[in-house]
Formats: sequence, C-alpha cells, structure tokens
Amino acid sequence: FDLLQAMNTGHDGSMGTLHANNPREALSRMENLIGMAGTNLPSKAVRQQIASAVNLIVQIQRMRDGMRRITHVTEVIGMEGDVIVTQDLFTFEFKGEDENGKLFGEFKSSGIRPHFMHKAQYFGLEKALLEAMMV
Repeated sequence: FDLLQAMNTGHDGSMGTLHANNPREALSRMENLIGMAGTNLPSKAVRQQIASAVNLIVQIQRMRDGMRRITHVTEVIGMEGDVIVTQDLFTFEFKGEDENGKLFGEFKSSGIRPHFMHKAQYFGLEKALLEAMMV
C-alpha cells in the first residue's frame, strides 16, 4: 500500500516487485496485498489506484532449463468499469530446446502502439520505442 501511495504522487520512475504467475495475476495479487494491509478501501478504489499508478508489468519467469527470461511486457491502460485493462506489448514465444537442454525462442512485439506513447514523445523516445515495436 505504501508503494502504491508513493507511485501516485506524480513522480515518474517508481518500481517494485511481487511474485505472480502472469501479468493479470500480478494485478490481482497487488489488490489482495493492499487489502491485507487493512486499508478498508473498496475494491474498485484500489483497482483505480493501481491502474493510475502502474504503467508496465514486466513478467520474468524461471523456465524449465533453470534460466530466467522475460515472458511478457504488459501495459496497464486504465479502467473499464470495474476491470483494469491491459495489453501485451511483447511476449516470449518458445521455439524449442538445443542439444544442451537450453530453451530458445523469440521476443515478439504485438505491434500495438503503446498507450504511453505521449510520454515517450515528451522524453524524446518516440522513435526508439517505435523501432523496438517493429522488431
């Protein structure tokens, strides 16, 4: 709850970690952890705070070969009714396993224009972001 409050102060650049199986579960887990803090806020208010504070979720997963890989870069767009809306910008696509048992794959762009593009423009990063999205 303290991290969420700090993230909602208007300062760019906050970051935190939590354990979840995928980006959607990370949002649910954050909501549950805030509820466990004893704040007694309505669920919708908590979700609205999360949606306004969290811009991106980077999911890192330990694969069966023991390596950790980024599997999702998911953008939090906002709220529709009572639901936090997200979109995957990048996902890891498993392709196979080499002769040493190491998994390999590709990081695929969804090709979707990020909702935060205006922030990238403000910081002069629009071109770099668009180039990354086309890979």
